[in-house]
Amino acid sequence: MYYVKKRLEISAAHQLSLSYESKCTQLHGHNWIITVECKSRELNADGMVTDFTHVKHQVQELLDHAVLNDVLPFNPTAENIARWVVETVDNAWRCEVQESEGNIAIYEKED
Repeated sequence: MYYVKKRLEISAAHQLSLSYESKCTQLHGHNWIITVECKSRELNADGMVTDFTHVKHQVQELLDHAVLNDVLPFNPTAENIARWVVETVDNAWRCEVQESEGNIAIYEKED
């Protein structure tokens, strides 16, 4: 099994829709760190699991300096973003989304 990992730094804002009172329902920003992990039993014709540049295009270029509510079709919690990344990036199986120091959400695709 081959594994690759891509770490992205993103500055973005979001506003959460919550069932309880929270300051996170107000528009606010984070300097996010998103770590995407991909795996494959076979390398593609180019000798890669997934091209790091493709990961950057699919995730960072869409989300960086954006209001996440405007570009994602769901409540942009760290958990939902992690799942979206795994569903978006070829061969992705795990994603960590750190929205601030000490706050990390992880999504892993079940085999």
